[in-house]
Amino acid sequence: MTISAVMLLIACNSKPETLQLNGTWKLLSGTTITKGVSTITDYTKDQSMIKVINDNHFAFLKHAINVAKDSSNQFDAGGGSYTLNGDQYTEHLDYYSDKNWEGKPFTFTVSINNDTLIQKGLEKVENENIDRQIIEKYIRIK
Repeated sequence: MTISAVMLLIACNSKPETLQLNGTWKLLSGTTITKGVSTITDYTKDQSMIKVINDNHFAFLKHAINVAKDSSNQFDAGGGSYTLNGDQYTEHLDYYSDKNWEGKPFTFTVSINNDTLIQKGLEKVENENIDRQIIEKYIRIK
C-alpha cells in the first residue's frame, strides 16, 4: 500500500474532533437579527452574563452590573440539558423565569478558536412573538 493510500485510510477512519464546551464562559457580545435589523449588545458594560457547561447540562446567569437604587438587579437565569453533534449544539431549556421559553429546544452552530466560543442560531418562541437569529461571542474563564 502506498503512503497516500494509508493516509486516506487513516483520514476516513478518524473521528471528527469533539468540541470542548465544558467550562465557564463569559458572554462578551451578542447580535440579534430580527426581520433584517441587527442589534448588537456589549455584555462588558452594563450587564454581565456567564454560561456554565458540563458533560450534559448548561446554565446561564445574567445580571446588571450597577444595581439600581430600588434594588432591582435585572437578574435572569436558565438552564437544562444539551446535546452536541459535531458543531450542532442544541440546548433544551428546562428551567427559565419565563415559562413560555421552557421546554423549547434551541439549536446553534458552535465553533471554538483558542479561548473564544461563537454560538449562532435561531431563537423562536411563538408565545412571546420571538423569531430572530442570534450570534453570541464568549470567552472561556480560567
